[in-house]
Amino acid sequence: MTAQTVDKKGLAKAFAASLTGTALEWYDFAVYSAAAALVFPLIFFPDSDPLTGTLLAFSTYAVGYIARPIGGFVFGRLGDVIGRKQLLVITLMLIGVTTFAIGLIPGYDTIGIAAPILLVAMRFAQGVAVGGEWGGAVLLSSEYGNPR
Repeated sequence: MTAQTVDKKGLAKAFAASLTGTALEWYDFAVYSAAAALVFPLIFFPDSDPLTGTLLAFSTYAVGYIARPIGGFVFGRLGDVIGRKQLLVITLMLIGVTTFAIGLIPGYDTIGIAAPILLVAMRFAQGVAVGGEWGGAVLLSSEYGNPR
């Protein structure tokens, strides 16, 4: 094996890891947007009027974006310590687990105010993971790029 072959293999792996993370992030973006507009007001904010319920649902959506810089900061440092490839796997798993957990949260009618609180907590964790994944994926991809 030549150094050129190893670099191509590494580049392909970095590309696949970055593509997977980005695809998962955009999938979450699309699904959560639709759910926040159509379903979440009814499940998590049933006592609110329709407009307020929708605004509250989209506020939970915003929490994920607010949490992203925190994820970049925390996971950026961890990536330097334990390695970016390992961290990319950890953040992708965290995104998947939190997305799955959001689907398991019972509605307001079942557990009351704990339902939207759990939704916000899971969305925050998801945002932290996405912030770590995005920063790690970009850095991992740039390490395999041409310096020029």
